[in-house]
Amino acid sequence: MSFMLASPEALAGAAAELENVGASVRSANAAAAARTTALAVAAADEVSEHIAAIFSAHGRAYQVLSGQAAEFHRRFVETLNTSGQSYARAEATNTSPLQTLEQTASSVVNAPTQTLLGRPLIGNGTDGTAPGQAGGAGGLLYGNGGAGAAGAAGQAGGAGGSAGLWGQGGAGGAGGAGAVGGNGGNGGLLCGGGGAGGIGGAGAAGGLGGNAVLIGNGGDGGAGGHASAGINGGNAGRGGDGGYAGLWGDGGNGGQGGAGTTGANGANPATNGATAPTGTPGTSSAVTTNNDAFATGSTGGTGGTGGAGWAGGTGGQGGNAAATSTDPTGQNTITATAGQGGHGGTAGAGGAGGAGGAGGNAFATSSNTSSYPSTVTATGGNGGGGAAGGAPGGAGGAGGAGGNAVTTTRSLDDNRAFGGNGGDGGAGATGATGGTGGTGGAGGNGGRGGVLIGDGGSGGAGGIGGAGGSGAIGGTGGNGGAGGTSNTANAGDGGDGGDGGVGGSGGPGGAGGRGGPD
Repeated sequence: MSFMLASPEALAGAAAELENVGASVRSANAAAAARTTALAVAAADEVSEHIAAIFSAHGRAYQVLSGQAAEFHRRFVETLNTSGQSYARAEATNTSPLQTLEQTASSVVNAPTQTLLGRPLIGNGTDGTAPGQAGGAGGLLYGNGGAGAAGAAGQAGGAGGSAGLWGQGGAGGAGGAGAVGGNGGNGGLLCGGGGAGGIGGAGAAGGLGGNAVLIGNGGDGGAGGHASAGINGGNAGRGGDGGYAGLWGDGGNGGQGGAGTTGANGANPATNGATAPTGTPGTSSAVTTNNDAFATGSTGGTGGTGGAGWAGGTGGQGGNAAATSTDPTGQNTITATAGQGGHGGTAGAGGAGGAGGAGGNAFATSSNTSSYPSTVTATGGNGGGGAAGGAPGGAGGAGGAGGNAVTTTRSLDDNRAFGGNGGDGGAGATGATGGTGGTGGAGGNGGRGGVLIGDGGSGGAGGIGGAGGSGAIGGTGGNGGAGGTSNTANAGDGGDGGDGGVGGSGGPGGAGGRGGPD
């Protein structure tokens, strides 16, 4: 015996397409009628007239046949539409009683167990709808457990419903922020796998996979929630363990651990505006004789050491030197050497290095008026070097300015004036190192395989460690000091600027979580 299936929708679609084809043919015939049923005579002779008459007769015959074909096409489309409507009415008439019968039978069968035990005899459990609500249990004989609903913030996900004799356990719902995912429901007592555990909320563990009882696979554990600052100490969640298989089946896979947080960016300490004391100035020297004259200034003291966040103290200025000879007739040597500026003081943590002290000024004067030349020399003191910036991120101190040199004598004398060199600027300190990224959550353990046949589940992968934080910028190098001036062509050189500090290193990435055992 053969059977035929009829689809009302397919019949209606075919009728519509045939109607479109007929409309296209009718339009083409109408367009060709004027050109084929009354042909013009090519010339004024009998042959041309007969040819035109024959072809015009053929055109009129074609139009008659086309009209008959169009009528047949119309009737066929009409019959096809009527047949489709008849099938649709028959289908609607038969469907309603069958649906009513099915619903009535289901209510009669499930009503007693639903009333007494809160679960149907046959059918799937209901899914949770309210936040954190557990899924309903599946039918006692047959049916899958319902899925648990996701939890609100701080609320665990709903557990998946368990199956009865035959069916799959429902999946656990995802946990809200900071709360664990719901556990998967257990499979049927006779046959059926466990449901998957729900995903953990931020920083929380994933739900456990449901267990199989006799035949079936354990459910996979839920993934752990990613770490989030301020939730569960900023730790990443552990993956849920896979469910156990029963007698026959594979264990569920462990859930993947959550990812760790990104490390904090490095931050240089703030300065507090305080500055250590300035170094003691060098002792000046002034010598006046009626013969040779020598004067030497002493070096300035080092600037004071700063406390945490303080700038180092400025170095003391070098001592000045003034040498004068009052002898108008002698061939004398007059030398004035100024003291160097003191070194800048050591900075406190994160503070700027102390600036170098300025070099002392030198003055040499001769009163010689004889025909014998005197040697007159003035040398300004060099500026003190700037101190390095305090780690981390402190700026280097500026170099001190070189001292000036001035000689007062006549052109016949050997005249030598040398300005002091500027001090070098201090180097900037390296910036602070970025923070270490957070450790990823451990992967869940794989579930045990079936007692008779089956493999254990794979352990979950550990969560990805968080990226390390960015390092802070290094401190700026100090400016070099200006060279001292001279009344001859021997001005001092400016000091070299200090090197800028290297930016802080990025923090190390966090360790990945531990994978669960198979």
